[in-house]
Amino acid sequence: MDRTVLTLGYSTIAQRVGDMVAPPVHKNWNVSLVIQNPENLAWRGEGLAELMLRDDITIQELSTIGVAKSRNRSIWLARGKYLVFGDDDVEFQVEGLEEAIEFLDTHPQYSLLLGQAIDETGSLRKQYPNNRQALTKYNSARAATYEMIIRVESVRSLGVFFDEEFGAGASNYLGDEYIFIVDLLAAGGHAVFMPITIAMHPAESSGSRWGSAKDRRARAVIFSRVFGNKAVLVRFVFGLRRLKELGSIKNLILFTFGR
Repeated sequence: MDRTVLTLGYSTIAQRVGDMVAPPVHKNWNVSLVIQNPENLAWRGEGLAELMLRDDITIQELSTIGVAKSRNRSIWLARGKYLVFGDDDVEFQVEGLEEAIEFLDTHPQYSLLLGQAIDETGSLRKQYPNNRQALTKYNSARAATYEMIIRVESVRSLGVFFDEEFGAGASNYLGDEYIFIVDLLAAGGHAVFMPITIAMHPAESSGSRWGSAKDRRARAVIFSRVFGNKAVLVRFVFGLRRLKELGSIKNLILFTFGR
């Protein structure tokens, strides 16, 4: 009988397989590694041989590009009761994951737990709530994938998956995490934030970019997907809060109208 508690679901590309941060080893955990390799390249990286020797890792190669496709494959590959999503540069915090699992074990009403992450200096990557907080589509827009732990069977039964039109590798290269949470809530699932540090991720990432017109438009599309006809108002309110990142009133107006 498989007693796997947690699956660490990593996504990477063929050129970086052997350079990924080594997944933690735990007696009740396993690893699924999905490799995007549309050009059928040889796997590379200094740590490739060591990675291949581990018997707790299941590897599947995809001929497609797009991190949302990899995440969806991870949901189906997961053997654990829970699944946490990892990029190849994420370092998971074992004690934090154990604490999060303990919470989920005692709160079966939640299909998803959103934790927090630190950067390479040990500082929190952003401002998080100090206490437990139920997630809604109004407070989860800044979620990162490596902060998310899902209850696998619950998510599968709800029929919720990542929208493959969003996320790294897609033309709408942001927002796949937020859309996943919103779709989960719309399907009747419940999600919660807990101030538990479960991962370390470098400070610079696609989700932290605001500087270009391309970034601004990519963010605007997310709100159209989530809020439909109400997106203009929501973008205005959200943009006001992030005016510094947008850079100017002109950019706020452009963001509000999705331009």
